Amino acid sequence: MKTDANVVHLNKMVPDTAHPAAARLPASLIQVRDRAANQLKQALQALFDNADDTLFDMADRATSNAEQNSFFEAMRDLRLKRKGIERGFLQRVFESFAGLNQHVVVGKAPTLDAVSFDSLSLVQNDELEETVALDSMIAKVLSRDQVALTHLTTRLNAIVSKKLDDKSNPLGPVLLSELFLESCSGLGVEIKVKLIILKLFEKYVLSGLEQLYSDSNALLIEAGVLPELKAVPTRRSRPERSDALEGFQRSGDMADDEVREVFGALQELLSQTREGIAPRRHAPANAMPISTNDLMRLLSHMQQRAPIQAPLDVDLRAQLEHLLTRASAKSGRVRVVGEVDEDVINLVSMLFEFILDDRSLPDSLKALIARLQIPMLKVAVLDKTFFSRGSHPARRLLNEIATAALGWGDHDSNQRDSLYQKIEQVVQRLLNDFTDDPAIFSELLSDFLAFTGDERRRSELLEQRTRDAEEGSARAEMARREVEQALNDRLLGKTLPEVVVRLLREAWSKVMMLTCLKHGTDSEQWQSTLATMDDLIWSVEPHENPEARLRLLELVPGLLKALREGMASAAFDPFSTSEFFSQLEALHVQAFQRFKRAIPDAERPAPTESDEVQRSALSAVGIELPLLDLQPEEESSISAMVEIVEEIVLEAPGQPRSEPQDEPVLADDDESLRYVDALRVGSWVEFQEDDEHKLRCKLAAIIKPTGKYIFVNRTGMKVLEKTRMGLAVEFRRNAVRLLDDALLFDRALESVIGNLRRLKGA
Repeated sequence: MKTDANVVHLNKMVPDTAHPAAARLPASLIQVRDRAANQLKQALQALFDNADDTLFDMADRATSNAEQNSFFEAMRDLRLKRKGIERGFLQRVFESFAGLNQHVVVGKAPTLDAVSFDSLSLVQNDELEETVALDSMIAKVLSRDQVALTHLTTRLNAIVSKKLDDKSNPLGPVLLSELFLESCSGLGVEIKVKLIILKLFEKYVLSGLEQLYSDSNALLIEAGVLPELKAVPTRRSRPERSDALEGFQRSGDMADDEVREVFGALQELLSQTREGIAPRRHAPANAMPISTNDLMRLLSHMQQRAPIQAPLDVDLRAQLEHLLTRASAKSGRVRVVGEVDEDVINLVSMLFEFILDDRSLPDSLKALIARLQIPMLKVAVLDKTFFSRGSHPARRLLNEIATAALGWGDHDSNQRDSLYQKIEQVVQRLLNDFTDDPAIFSELLSDFLAFTGDERRRSELLEQRTRDAEEGSARAEMARREVEQALNDRLLGKTLPEVVVRLLREAWSKVMMLTCLKHGTDSEQWQSTLATMDDLIWSVEPHENPEARLRLLELVPGLLKALREGMASAAFDPFSTSEFFSQLEALHVQAFQRFKRAIPDAERPAPTESDEVQRSALSAVGIELPLLDLQPEEESSISAMVEIVEEIVLEAPGQPRSEPQDEPVLADDDESLRYVDALRVGSWVEFQEDDEHKLRCKLAAIIKPTGKYIFVNRTGMKVLEKTRMGLAVEFRRNAVRLLDDALLFDRALESVIGNLRRLKGA
């Protein structure tokens, strides 16, 4: 029996007034939120009600006592924290809705305390397994409910101020999964148990999103929010059919009347512009249209005999006309393609004309993609939802191939590159095996998504390492500049013992660097390093007044201690440290000896208790008083003086210092600078390196301290860095262009529709 301990009451959630923006949410959106929260609450209860049984079964099948105990501990932990997880998850859902009418607040950058400039972190294996599981769960939801989710996102954008996409939709699978993981962050379970809980979340929560989206869209339509967007009907669960067309011709994404409406609109545009696109062959009145089955056989014949290196300007319509002419001659009766099938052929031909002319698609891969034209045409003939359904497997496969190929470079080796080989394998499989069973597209899509998912995760890891390295390098560069400035402010123009200059430049600069990186220049620690440097410089400068001797007596013990501790914290070479301190001791001995010679014996004050204390302190650091007289030639050999006339420049450890490059300076209102400022991390661009070679790369990071734009290739490896001005100059001379990373098929269809409308209006 369930108890109240296992139930999270919605009326106990944080009230709307707890969120400043909640009161401004439209009434229709509040309805959507409350209904969604109720459904999610019930789904979570089902999840936890079944978690015990699942974990118990796993414990029963455990192969060791340790493994069995881990499952039992997980069961106990889950029972104790169940209520908090349910409440936390639903509260986060409410908060995500409350923020829909709030402005986005930029997060505070991490402090230097949390980051080490020379440490690079990789995603741990557990995190990688978790990421793979999440990607798989989310991909299934998007594959099933993409259209309904997109409609919901579009409607939400119409009534809230915050710009949303499917990822930031508070009811989208991405955000819901993130909120659930945050709510479960307090669970002390192993990755094996966490993956089981995620699987239960997929089974009991994500599987119900189909109904949730349907209900939410219906509520918003009823409230008058974009009713012209066609509602997505709910799919009823039913036994799987063995028919291969089941996944393509069912009404899961669009109702039959919607499919007819979309394709009918395309036909209408074609009918009014047909003569300007592909004039029909004049056929006698008794010409017989071939059946769709006969057309499929002709297309299969063309598919099997397609050359391996198909030309990009292949004209399918002309090839079909040739085959039909031969068929007509054999049968003695003119055969033609039916009007509906001819419209499909024209549409697919126009789509591929755009695709193969698209500048975002690499030239070296266009020949491969051109070979997909016949398989795509056969799918379109079989299933008209190809034109209207964004989640259509064949359409998605083409989009995924184009997206994966976006970063492909012309210089990449076709024979050795795994992506090229995978695309070639997909194309060859379709040409060899696809006759009239469209299920092959779903199979190839799943396989290709798994491949690109692995590729993406590897590239993201390397890309993150690249970003970490560049950000660390930038912080180190800024710290170096601060240290250089501090050194030059104090040393430039002075004449000091050579050993002190070397100590500050070679050793103390490292202490200052680490302090600057860890604590910043506004910290007490940074001021302490500056004070130690100032004291050291003062201690070796000549002083005439007797008070200076007393200050030196007080200063030296603490100064030497601070120097030793600082150099030890920076792991400075102990042998060099010992040498520095030996010479520094000699310098301080000289300083005390000069005081002794400068004051006649009769005028010297009698020793005091304070003097004894100072003598003890100096003795502790290796300086004994009374001091022995040093001859002038001995003093000269110990304290060789140097004049600092050039600015001190510190070298980066392990790499040469990058000198600023001379580059043109553009006006602040130059249009090229606006192009640069419009770039976002993740944007793909193409650089024209010379007349023959182009470099495709992605903007991985904008390093604000140094103003560098870091670009990586599709594997995540750094290939280029530019300054803002240098990048603007490249835009100005048309040596770089932004690549369109929108879905290829969707852009092609939009272009075709636009062209048809222009022809209609001409």
